[in-house]
Amino acid sequence: MRTLTKSLASVIFGVFATVAFNVSAQSVDTGRFLSLAPPDGLPVIPVLEGWISNPDGTTSFSFGIINRNEEAIDIPLGEGNRIEPAKYDGIQPTHFPAGRTTGAFTVTVPAAEQDNDVWWYLTTGNSEELKVPGRRGASAYELDFILPRPQGALQPLVGIGEDGQQAAGLYAQIGDYPGGTVRAGEQVEIIINATDPAVRDPEDPRFGEPLPMGVEFNKYQGPGEVLFARHESTPEATNPYDEGDRRFNFWRAPEANELEIAGPSGTARVYATFSEPGDYIISGKVDVHDAPDSSDGDQCCWTNVYQRVTVR
Repeated sequence: MRTLTKSLASVIFGVFATVAFNVSAQSVDTGRFLSLAPPDGLPVIPVLEGWISNPDGTTSFSFGIINRNEEAIDIPLGEGNRIEPAKYDGIQPTHFPAGRTTGAFTVTVPAAEQDNDVWWYLTTGNSEELKVPGRRGASAYELDFILPRPQGALQPLVGIGEDGQQAAGLYAQIGDYPGGTVRAGEQVEIIINATDPAVRDPEDPRFGEPLPMGVEFNKYQGPGEVLFARHESTPEATNPYDEGDRRFNFWRAPEANELEIAGPSGTARVYATFSEPGDYIISGKVDVHDAPDSSDGDQCCWTNVYQRVTVR
């Protein structure tokens, strides 16, 4: 499993890079970010990661999240969580895990609308409304990870279920949970399949064995809580470092919703229990961040897929 060191480096880089670009656009009261946390929690900050010029002429705006609270927060769709123009509204998450979430979703617009802003508005509790525009133009924010990285890393190909058709992208596909309607309180199996398409130098000792793909499942939308549990096909993780190794104390055991696919292809399985009836979406993020040319901070290389789950 990945070490905490690499994760911390990615998070720190991403937070400083994105806050520097976005905070002034979201709130004129920048001094508030230096004040003590209010009793009802800190606001969730919407982030524009950048824009992508797609081969078909469309433009995709990649959005991320900074939740500075220690716990996840839910903001339902509506006035407090909306996208304008309204025709793109509803694609955004309503569940915001604690910390930094890079590239949570994208909004894709046709070529005729590529110069129009797409705004994401968020209001957390009694905090002021924050907003960020999806905007094309500044070359510094153009994301080109649809191209191979220096050592060959690419976005993984990911499908829904055990053998669903695979695709790559920050909003690769959204589809119905293959298992049909499920019951609240019952444990259900969530599956995705993935392939690493990278072509790497076989003479490079770093690529003597296929690199693992990281997987993270999360609640994306839904009225209740979703509890994840480790699937029996996922080995229980142990600290890979000796106690004398300085990395030993920095290693963090993965959460139940975090696992790996050994690579170069395979499936990832997790159990999910839904607390109450309703319509949910579960996101699955697959990355190749064990590659030396891939990380969240580099805005490369991962794929997001989403499964709609109806709970009765």
